Parts: sequence; C-alpha cells; structure tokens
Amino acid sequence: MKKIKITQVKSGIDRSERQKQTLVALGLNKLNASKEVEATPQILGMVNKVNHLVKVEEVK
Repeated sequence: MKKIKITQVKSGIDRSERQKQTLVALGLNKLNASKEVEATPQILGMVNKVNHLVKVEEVK
C-alpha cells in the first residue's frame, strides 16, 4: 500500500474539538510536525476532514 507524509501547516487552535481530535489521531500535535502513514481509506478520510490544516505528500 502507498505511504503518505502528512505535515501540519496550520494550528488547531480555534478549530472544532472534532478537528483537534482528528489531528491527534493522525499523530500531529505541533505545527510543522510530520508523520508517514499508510494510505488506508480511514487515514485518507481523516486527512480529508482536516485538509485545510495539513499538507499531504506521497512517499516513494
């Protein structure tokens, strides 16, 4: 399965509690924090919900 690199580029402050919890579930807790994860449908759904706060890159 493909891997993607998720980087938090905007703060979770002043966002809904659900969006904050999604960032935590993705393993992002600080600005500019990055995490490499498998591109499962569950992860892609979470990324879609906070796409305005994160940057996604495909890892080769």
